Amino acid sequence: MKKSLLALLSISLLHGEDKATLLFEDDFERKESQEKTEEIGKGWGSNSKKRAKGNKQVDLKDGAMRIAIHPEADHAVSVTHEAKFKNGRIDLRFQLENKDDSLGLNFADLDYKKVHAGHLCVTRIGTSSLVISDLKTGVMDLKVRQLRQSNKLSPTLVKMLMTKTKKFDHKLEPGKWHTLSVRIYANVMSVTINDKEVGKLSSTGIGHPTKKLLRLSVKKKAIVDDVKIYSLDRKAPE
Repeated sequence: MKKSLLALLSISLLHGEDKATLLFEDDFERKESQEKTEEIGKGWGSNSKKRAKGNKQVDLKDGAMRIAIHPEADHAVSVTHEAKFKNGRIDLRFQLENKDDSLGLNFADLDYKKVHAGHLCVTRIGTSSLVISDLKTGVMDLKVRQLRQSNKLSPTLVKMLMTKTKKFDHKLEPGKWHTLSVRIYANVMSVTINDKEVGKLSSTGIGHPTKKLLRLSVKKKAIVDDVKIYSLDRKAPE
């Protein structure tokens, strides 16, 4: 028995599997004291006060976090939590009720002032595809963003920006629960849905050394449960 365990350990070390340290978890098994304003708890925040005139956009119900944009909002819902790591992984379950719903996982460092609003990298999962983007060296770089807003992007810059994002076709059934794992190691972000890797992107901005904030970005509706945030100490094989 001991020999078998030692053999398994040797194989694990040889192939460099992830050594994951749990930083945070939330199963949302709690109730709010009232229904008028948000009471997410456990360190979660949102942009509802600033971007939705204080209207409630995040609701804890039936042991899950239900996110829905309010008609008066002028921006997608952003539900935030501290997520401090260099290399890390986010695991969760999610549900998209309608075919045009989506869920974004955006990683940010608000102390990094060379990009808009600290944006580093993001993945957005829909019912027909997912997108992974390097924002730090892509569209959220302040100089690039200024050129985009003034319609002054050169053809060379447009071509470069095309390398900062990838789209992957992937069908998801609306109204069903799905598992999601988003892994960041060095310059690579990979996305696994229902235990199958759907896509990954290698780009320098993803390797930013201090991811500090997780933003769950919802343009319409999404339901999220069983969130776990890990730091990773060792690279798994590609």
